[in-house]
Amino acid sequence: MKIDICDTYDELSLKAKDIIVQEIKQNGKLLLCAATGGSPTGTYNLLANEHQNNQDIFSQLRVLKLDEWGGIPMNSSGTCESYLQKYLIQPLKISKDRYIGFNSNPENPDVECERIQAILSQQGPIDICILGLGMNGHLALNEPDNSLHPYCHVAKLSESSLQHPMAVEMLVKPTYGLTLGMADILSSKKIIILINGTQKRVVASKFLSQKISNSVPASFLWLHSNVICLIEKNSIE
Repeated sequence: MKIDICDTYDELSLKAKDIIVQEIKQNGKLLLCAATGGSPTGTYNLLANEHQNNQDIFSQLRVLKLDEWGGIPMNSSGTCESYLQKYLIQPLKISKDRYIGFNSNPENPDVECERIQAILSQQGPIDICILGLGMNGHLALNEPDNSLHPYCHVAKLSESSLQHPMAVEMLVKPTYGLTLGMADILSSKKIIILINGTQKRVVASKFLSQKISNSVPASFLWLHSNVICLIEKNSIE
């Protein structure tokens, strides 16, 4: 794993954007797996600015939603769908045929996970996976547990995840999660994990210890051969 300590969040976001753009220029049909939340927002804003200056490089880009809150309407302002539409899909003009995403309120959540897994099996592997570090060490909605799921699955949300700013602000609270599994994520060709903010100091310390444990699912990234960790210096104790 390459650890790159950044002085500011803006520097972190710029470095992530530059890596993504460089990869897209080499592979226009790249499959980008996109996380949501505060950590990647700056990166997505910079990609939107890049699109204004160089629209052509994004014309074949494919995007996969990493995870989703379950049991709430898709048009709810708190869904990962609403976030990605605002910060990535619409700014980069990603057409429907180039976007893969969980339905936040499917009739059958297990069948929805099977649907996404089948599409990923056909169109994958993921070329670049953008990740954040959960406050409890989760990766996507792969929560700390005695065992971790390899593929797309319905996740039981931890109390920590339910305190995520996206969930806290929802009028209708999610009752479960829909997420890619650990094997899906670790099959990515390149992974970029973004860590920022003083509130991440404790979990960042656990992650950087390189001790691999189900109690910190993100620690399994140490087993991957091509991970870039961009971390804001104030996230390190």
